[in-house]
Amino acid sequence: MGSLIVVTNLTTGQSAAMRITDRGPFVEDKMIDLTIASAKATGVYRVGTARVRVDVYRTPKPIYTGGRWCVQIGAFTSERKANKFKEQLLRKYPDAKVIEFPGEDSYWVRIRPQGDNREEAELIARHLRPAEGDAYLTRLD
Repeated sequence: MGSLIVVTNLTTGQSAAMRITDRGPFVEDKMIDLTIASAKATGVYRVGTARVRVDVYRTPKPIYTGGRWCVQIGAFTSERKANKFKEQLLRKYPDAKVIEFPGEDSYWVRIRPQGDNREEAELIARHLRPAEGDAYLTRLD
């Protein structure tokens, strides 16, 4: 969040500088969602998807050290299923904070290990096998 990047369309060579303002996408084989302006600037708007290179120029905090981490699981198709999975996680990880929240067309569940510790979040992400969606390591800051 807040990182300054340059995205380059590998087919056209067009590029644009932008700032990361949200998390995601949480779709297999997708690296980044672009705003309409960024998609137009990089020549991705008309084709919809493209192979891109992302160069990181500045981050608010070091990428590989520190930070607050969690595991995000999604996307559930119903709130009932998300809540059921949340209950399972609370039994398995009683020391963690587990929250669920609605997305655009789905529900997401997050598990935040004690102290938002990265190593613990990585361990949880490796061991989770959700019935719907995937488990992603997510940085909160």
